[in-house]
Amino acid sequence: MSSVDAVAGAGPVDHIEPRRVIAFLAMVFGMFMAILDIQIVSASLAEIQAGLSASSDEIPWVQTSYLIAEVIMIPLSGFLSRMLSTRVLFTISAAGFTAASALAATATNIDQMIIYRAIQGFIGGGMIPSVFAAAFTIFPPSRRAIVSPMIGLVATLAPTIGPTVGGYISHAMSWHWLFLINVVPGILVATAAWTLIDFDKPDMSLLKKFDWWGLAGMAAFLGSLEYVLEEGPNHDWLQEQSVFIFAIVMTVGAIVFFWRVFTAEEPIVDLRAFSNINFAFGSLFSFVMGIGLYGLTYLYPIYLGRIRGYDSMMIGEALFVSGLAMFLTAPVSGILSNKLDPRVMIATGFVGFAAGTWQMTHLTADWDFWELFVPQILRGASMMLCMVAINNIALGTLPPSRLKNASGLFNLTRNLGGAVGLALINTILIDRNAFHYARLSEHVQWGSEAAQDKLRNMTLNFQAQGGLDASSAALSKLSGIVHQQAALLSFMDVFYLLTMLFASLAAFVMVIKRPPAAAGGGGGGH
Repeated sequence: MSSVDAVAGAGPVDHIEPRRVIAFLAMVFGMFMAILDIQIVSASLAEIQAGLSASSDEIPWVQTSYLIAEVIMIPLSGFLSRMLSTRVLFTISAAGFTAASALAATATNIDQMIIYRAIQGFIGGGMIPSVFAAAFTIFPPSRRAIVSPMIGLVATLAPTIGPTVGGYISHAMSWHWLFLINVVPGILVATAAWTLIDFDKPDMSLLKKFDWWGLAGMAAFLGSLEYVLEEGPNHDWLQEQSVFIFAIVMTVGAIVFFWRVFTAEEPIVDLRAFSNINFAFGSLFSFVMGIGLYGLTYLYPIYLGRIRGYDSMMIGEALFVSGLAMFLTAPVSGILSNKLDPRVMIATGFVGFAAGTWQMTHLTADWDFWELFVPQILRGASMMLCMVAINNIALGTLPPSRLKNASGLFNLTRNLGGAVGLALINTILIDRNAFHYARLSEHVQWGSEAAQDKLRNMTLNFQAQGGLDASSAALSKLSGIVHQQAALLSFMDVFYLLTMLFASLAAFVMVIKRPPAAAGGGGGGH
């Protein structure tokens, strides 16, 4: 334990004990499982719904309950790891996550599944920030070019390949294995964490100062915010009673939470990290990365399912390109982080994002694997360039004492970005779909000669095929075409707005100060 202080200072110490490297790799794998589990069920919700006899209104809660619980735990984990130590918190998180995974596989109705998924999300959420904090505590700046891409890859690859992995597992075996597959790796991670982690010591005196009001405020604020963002787009926002009630709970929770943050002796979340300008900007970019990461992971499958009629397996195969691009770009971004100004890397990443989404604004109903190939490569490669540089800018210049809290806040911004992004994307899709359908319908009226000709030709086609009611079939087909075109136009609108967002941020990056060399990833070794 004598080298802890030297290492924590991330100074000239370049030697790292092998046990710490193994402990860190075990932590990274635990984080991979926790993040993967957000998305792993997304492609298999239909199978889970059938298995649990759940209604279409109930089944989204399999994901929502996990997200709400996780978003509460992520910022709380900073305080808990200071109080309990990284070793104890990570071991409890890994073991609890594993037990909740096993319970989720035994669920016989939707209520049990929602409870088990909430436990899984809450306890598993403790693993994610611990890895980011450990990376910047154990490893000196000269090693960050290896470590940063690794955690960046896991944080972005896991949600991207989640639907692919989930699709394969539920097709090959059954939906129960989406959860059972965590059990053996989870036990190994928990054992490795308990045996090998020795980065810090617990400080149980913090328990007396634990801010219960702050925790209650934060849970009410973040949990309700996640609920409102998930349910709002589908229920016309505050017109729905439950969304309205949660919006009030969210507002009260926010007031209590921020009051306690600024007045409590040991606040549950320390917002002082935002006074570090690099951390503040890094968190802003992380928020937008969340929109890009979760928003596009949501949009592509929706397009392929709704317009192309793909099943979960086919969607997974089509989206595999993004994951592969990330995997191949990770070592490149690590090398570049040693050589390039991180601002240049972030700007390049956002320009790549914008180029990919701009290509998607030319979408048609016939787009398939090869048309989506380049946009997906741009998305995967840009994600890694951004993520590595953003991690280094945000966390690379903070003192070790601030890292644990800051890492929770940093991860929270990415998740909130995803939640806000999905809510906005859903709202725009619904509103623009209705708008485009109304506009297109005006051109397909009885008075329109082009529409009459199209309908006449389609009726003759159905008659030639021996249809019983050719005119009704033709009318139904024409209505389907209008619906499909309206949906396509609404997708194009969303991609256009995302292009504007990413392009404007690429320009904005150059406004921030160049961070000190250590934040760039490799300065400490020169």
